[in-house]
Amino acid sequence: MKTLSIGFSPCPNDTYIFCGLVKRYISHPGWNLQPEMLEDVETLNEWAMKGKLDITKLSFHALGHVLADYVLLKSGAAIGRGCGPLLVAGREIAPGNFAKMTVAVPGRFTTAAMLLKLYVPAWKKIVMMRFDEIMPAIESGKVDCGVIIHESRFTYKGRGLQLLADLGAWWEESSGYPIPLGGIAVKRSLGDELIGKVDRAIHASIVWARKNPQLCQPYVKEHAQEMEDSVINDHIGLYVNTFSENLGEEGLAAVEFFLEKGRQAGIFPRFS
Repeated sequence: MKTLSIGFSPCPNDTYIFCGLVKRYISHPGWNLQPEMLEDVETLNEWAMKGKLDITKLSFHALGHVLADYVLLKSGAAIGRGCGPLLVAGREIAPGNFAKMTVAVPGRFTTAAMLLKLYVPAWKKIVMMRFDEIMPAIESGKVDCGVIIHESRFTYKGRGLQLLADLGAWWEESSGYPIPLGGIAVKRSLGDELIGKVDRAIHASIVWARKNPQLCQPYVKEHAQEMEDSVINDHIGLYVNTFSENLGEEGLAAVEFFLEKGRQAGIFPRFS
């Protein structure tokens, strides 16, 4: 029986999605699962470049670099409207001055980094840091502004930060598609049959979580960055949606459009 390695982020949407699977409420006949590895999404992106995990959460930006080795599953993705990265600062900054500022992004291969590059191609002073370090860096004056993701979008106002640009809204308006943030990819070398079993198991885990949110709560709160129930619930409600259960035609079209924009911009290669 094949034993597969798996990694995803400690963010509430991921722990909610995978709780049923890793806690064995969902069976996965024909394969075993190694203990899960919970890491920041940029760490997972870098691991994907090295082919470290069999099953991994990764940014769609990173996916564009690893399509020769990984295939995107239809289940488990974070795609939607009104959920994209936000560019924030401690003060008002005119758009004409953006390229002169020092901006923090949550990792080189994150979707946030790619959106910023498409939004302001001339931006040069870009600093990479963990997503949970960005707001403190703005507050301390280490950077002028930053692109925030995950729970930060629910807490930045309470910390006195100002919204400069909603990169997700900009993407939606300019492309007509929902924003593809992250998805679940599996190594192509596992073969179509096993890949299909993994996809179905993740879908079943999401369906189970929707029916049993109270059983997910301890696992989700164990790893959450923000502990308030309202923040956790808002996070799950925003990032876990019908696209998470199944990308469907619209979701797949959004992903392909996003990847094509990256190819056109020379951000990642074309694969035959």
